[in-house]
Amino acid sequence: MNRIVAVIPGRMGSTRFPGKMLADDTGTPLIIHSALNARAAARIDEVVIASDSDAIAAAAQAAGFTHVMTRADHPNGTSRIAEAIDTIEADLIVNVQGDEPDLPPAAIDAAIDALLADPDASVGTAAARLNDTDDVNNPAVVKVVIDARGGALYFSRAAIPHDRDGLDAQDCSPLRHVGLYVYSPAALRDYISLPEGTLERLECLEQLRLLEHGRRIAVATVDAPHCGIDTPEQYAAWVAQRATAKTNAADP
Repeated sequence: MNRIVAVIPGRMGSTRFPGKMLADDTGTPLIIHSALNARAAARIDEVVIASDSDAIAAAAQAAGFTHVMTRADHPNGTSRIAEAIDTIEADLIVNVQGDEPDLPPAAIDAAIDALLADPDASVGTAAARLNDTDDVNNPAVVKVVIDARGGALYFSRAAIPHDRDGLDAQDCSPLRHVGLYVYSPAALRDYISLPEGTLERLECLEQLRLLEHGRRIAVATVDAPHCGIDTPEQYAAWVAQRATAKTNAADP
């Protein structure tokens, strides 16, 4: 049986929202909300937080999560996790973003299942139909096109696929990439060993490195209407939405 560990990479130096991971207007740091959410996935055996911050380490430990201290010079979360797995016993690693506290636990399970079901895939991930607030032309909303077997053909910040003749075909409607990844330690080390690709550099999407070097990414299509938190304004809106939901739940 596979031992599956979710690893949440964190750093304090977010450009658009410094200190985001420890924002705690709810009384709980944002990264801990994400960790608790990941722990609710049925297939996850353990959740580990990896960062270069003493403050994040203290928050993780106070909430009962293992923390792995990593270097400060990592270019992305994948690189940070690649360092952290040297101290983690796992058959599969799930890269869960610390700023997605509403990521459905079922989406994590589905991405794991997608990888396990595809013997040719190196990595598993997830995608969802665009929700009402998504703008297909917004470069912050990453789109993905998949093949008939559920493998990724391409990820882009552009609106793909392009519906030239206005067919509005539901089976080809845009899918929003859900930013989690599942891989074995060996596949993760393989990724780190690969040189940066031209498409990866142009789109600023690290997953394109795998496609450029011929690796297959299995994609689970899931119901995931949530959005990640990138700015103080988005965080404030999430806190308000959460408070409203709690108030409504308490009303008779």
